[in-house]
Amino acid sequence: MMSSSFNIFRVGISFVMMCIFYKSAVDSLSELSPQKYFSTLQPGKASLAYFCQADSPRTSVFLEELNEAVKPLQDYGISVAKVNCVKEETSRYCGKEKDLVKAYLFRGNILLREFPTDTLFDVNAIVAHVLFALLFNEVKYITTLEDLQNIENALKGKANIAFSYVRAIGTPEHRAVMEAAFVYGTTYQFVLTTETALLESIGTEDIKNAHLYFFHCKQVLDLTEQCRRTLMEPPLTTLNIHRFIKTMEAPLLTEVAEDPQQVSTVHLQLGLPLVFIVSQQATYEADRRTAEWVAWRLLGKAGVLLLLRDSLEVDIPQHANVVFRRAEEGVPVEFLVLHDVDLIISCVESNMHIEEIQEDEDDMESSDMDIQDDEVAETVYRDRKRRLPLELTVELTEETFNATVVASDSIVLFYAGWQAVSMAFLQSYIDLAIKLKGTSNMLLTRVNCADWSDLCTKQNVTEFPVVKMYKEGKSPVSYPGMLGTEDLLKFIQLNRISCPVNITSVQEAEEYLSGELYEDLISYSSVSVLGLFSPNMTTAKEDFTEAGNYLKGCVITGIYSEDDVLILSNKYAATLPALLLARHKEGKIESIPLANSPAQDIVQIITDALLETFPEITVENLPIYLRLQKPLLILFSDGSINPQYKKAILTLVNEKHLDSLTPCWLNLKNTPVGRGVLQAYFDALPPLPLLVVVNLHSGGHVFAFPSDQAITEQNLLLWLKKLEAGLESHITILPAQEWKPPLPAYDFLSMMDAAASQHPTRKDPECTKETDAQENDKKHEDKSAFRKEPIETLRIKHWNRSNLFKGEKSFKHDNKEL
Repeated sequence: MMSSSFNIFRVGISFVMMCIFYKSAVDSLSELSPQKYFSTLQPGKASLAYFCQADSPRTSVFLEELNEAVKPLQDYGISVAKVNCVKEETSRYCGKEKDLVKAYLFRGNILLREFPTDTLFDVNAIVAHVLFALLFNEVKYITTLEDLQNIENALKGKANIAFSYVRAIGTPEHRAVMEAAFVYGTTYQFVLTTETALLESIGTEDIKNAHLYFFHCKQVLDLTEQCRRTLMEPPLTTLNIHRFIKTMEAPLLTEVAEDPQQVSTVHLQLGLPLVFIVSQQATYEADRRTAEWVAWRLLGKAGVLLLLRDSLEVDIPQHANVVFRRAEEGVPVEFLVLHDVDLIISCVESNMHIEEIQEDEDDMESSDMDIQDDEVAETVYRDRKRRLPLELTVELTEETFNATVVASDSIVLFYAGWQAVSMAFLQSYIDLAIKLKGTSNMLLTRVNCADWSDLCTKQNVTEFPVVKMYKEGKSPVSYPGMLGTEDLLKFIQLNRISCPVNITSVQEAEEYLSGELYEDLISYSSVSVLGLFSPNMTTAKEDFTEAGNYLKGCVITGIYSEDDVLILSNKYAATLPALLLARHKEGKIESIPLANSPAQDIVQIITDALLETFPEITVENLPIYLRLQKPLLILFSDGSINPQYKKAILTLVNEKHLDSLTPCWLNLKNTPVGRGVLQAYFDALPPLPLLVVVNLHSGGHVFAFPSDQAITEQNLLLWLKKLEAGLESHITILPAQEWKPPLPAYDFLSMMDAAASQHPTRKDPECTKETDAQENDKKHEDKSAFRKEPIETLRIKHWNRSNLFKGEKSFKHDNKEL
């Protein structure tokens, strides 16, 4: 595995390059004659020479990079030189023109490798290629998963592996890995690949960036057992790899019985925090298992120690079970109460992100970063160096926009490159492009309104980010949903069909209601709506068609008005005109009469029908149920709910006892922020399951169902009657705190043109159709004239996230915390 030659070339190796004569080459690059150069070669050492023709200045850029590489190569005992040829020289390295575009690596007077100079395109490539050639025994290059498995099996019980993926040989990341291998190559087996398929096969979706995994194989004795793997999350730089490997060498878990403020480990020296899991004799074994699990999860990010409370002379608050110590000197330790491993991990990682932002705050360009009301700007700043595969979408300009959207059905994202929410949503938009790659006829495009403000004006874009769908012969449709990949994907997929779709036979209607007709869309719309009308019900059909167009992209709608419509009407006991709602998850079809219902009422009927009777509350759907303006009856559960509890609540729903409430449940495993919500209601996380009533819209009172009573129909109904009579005491009152962004939402185009009117705000329903788009734009005016508008007049649209969960401690709506 690790050859003895590694130690030999550490003593001194030379790298020889033949280079074309360059009169302005800097003094630090040694210039020798051929005879002098070869006389300086020593066993185990080499030099850099290019028997240079005095009249050929073609490689000035290369020589500049080569000069930059002199010092780093010398640090590894590798000398660099340039050899000047004379015209009469006929040796192998001076005689032929084709030999003057290669670099040669020697050890002593033995030629090891030839490199075309175009592969040594910069200092990183030079250092990476040279070290890679010299470390051929210490760094194994592989191309298949089988190669990796063979190396892993061979090293189980013997040594650990540092497995790296880089996009190409000669990149800065490749250099960093090679420099790490030079230092740690005798301790660990380094494995390298540039194959994306190999990276994907070990479970990594992000193939656009370099990665390093540490395979813990040394302690694995069972050949059938897979080596545990730890991913290095920071970018691949020499310093980051060094710090990462040092943490891999540190003990996984250390037991201490001293003041946490006085403890010192290698993690603090590397700038990483410490996490102390507080233990006592009675729970030692369980605490140690928890600490080991936390240590594996935080490996490479923080040091984990088991703090023995019983042996401490320093007082630890009785309620504290976790102590957190930052890496900075003089910062006092924090005593925390965290009853879940995920909360511990989240606490450490969030603190690491905050520290990173504080360290880099001098690089911030916008003062608005200091007053963001959520984590959007922080996330964008933290991911600012992440390279997005923007090539998966088409960037449009003022010149290409009209031709592109006319030539093909297009989705256009209008965003601003300087605005945090836009950049956050751009990541989701690119994720959507990855999902749709090769499967959709819809062209995904984008317009940066910071560069093409005039274009955005003409497309009625008054705030951003905004997504619009353009189809031939139709007005563009604006996407009004949540700024996330899945919601936008649903919008696009449901827009593949007409809305409403015209059903022409009873058989087709039955296939529509059963879900067979649009089986591939059922996952995006669990309810299908079919309007039934007699052929002469012209006004009713027009109203339903208008409502269907309004809801396009939100739900599947269809219309049937043939002469035999009474067959369906009689089968489903529907009085015409009527709606049939096919709930595919429940396998039920119900009818709703539509007598004299205008389009707006039909929209509201369908929107209400889409709501579940007893939904699982998530971050995404909470705003929908809050709009009902009813108190929430929430069943908190750590996993799936007991069927008996669900039956009891649904029975009360069917008997109309819960009409004044919105019954729902929250799974803490699917929505961990629910733990923060409960901790805002109680001093500590209460036993689960737990039933509470939260009255957000009238006083903010929170009531808890008695924990000593079983959740049955009778007990629940009795408790609710006591609530209604004012006989139950609340457990807390949510403060009357307004939910506002730190800066007002601006219509930036109105600010640029004082004569423009304020853009109206649309209310329910969720999906809206843009009818005032300008379809026939005039020729654009000179951009330079428009650019004279001060860019400072552009303002951020603060994304109203429909009052979603806020932070880890609570979530808010209107003027109350939930």
